[in-house]
Amino acid sequence: MARSTVTDGPRPGAGKRRAVTRARAPRLRRADRREALLDAAVAIAAEVGVDAVSMETVASRARVSRPLLYKHFANPSELLAAAYKREMATLDHEVEAAVGQADDLEGAVRALGRAVIDEAQARGTLLVRLIRAGARDSQTHKEQRAREARLVRHFSQLVTDDLGVSRKEAMAACRVLLTGIDSIIHQWQERPGPDQRTFLENLFVRAVMGGLHGVAGRVPMRDES
Repeated sequence: MARSTVTDGPRPGAGKRRAVTRARAPRLRRADRREALLDAAVAIAAEVGVDAVSMETVASRARVSRPLLYKHFANPSELLAAAYKREMATLDHEVEAAVGQADDLEGAVRALGRAVIDEAQARGTLLVRLIRAGARDSQTHKEQRAREARLVRHFSQLVTDDLGVSRKEAMAACRVLLTGIDSIIHQWQERPGPDQRTFLENLFVRAVMGGLHGVAGRVPMRDES
């Protein structure tokens, strides 16, 4: 007996697509995708720790495949280095913007102290974690030094204009006095809070302005003839 070719209709569920287990991220331009991947890496480092940043966790967080991630970064170390470079560039840009809006030397010093504490509060822990993980390579360090040199030149010009100090003395004094920024950051991180913030900001302004006025006034030291 010939086998019938007639069916009773489609099988239950036929034509229905299988449920998607993980939504994919929308298509982005290459530069935007790279930023999104860095955002994912930074979020993991800030929330869990640098050790949790892997190609798998970043791809999962960004909702992309690992092959796509590898098109942008060769390994987690390269990813972390790029994240550190971006975060430092953002920090320096915001500090420079705050300083640039000041009307005079003292206002610029105060803006610097305030902006540095703001950035330490926003991303200080993250930057420390990235540095300890070896994310600061030689090229990134070189770029950071270049940004610091621009800041010194900016303040040196203000010192020369406002206090009449020679360019050479202004440059040297600013290099010395602005190193106090690191100490301000460390002290705030040890005791974060509004009172400590106000204390450190005022202390930084008094220390820097006092030192600069001392240079301008040629205050003699004991070992000077």
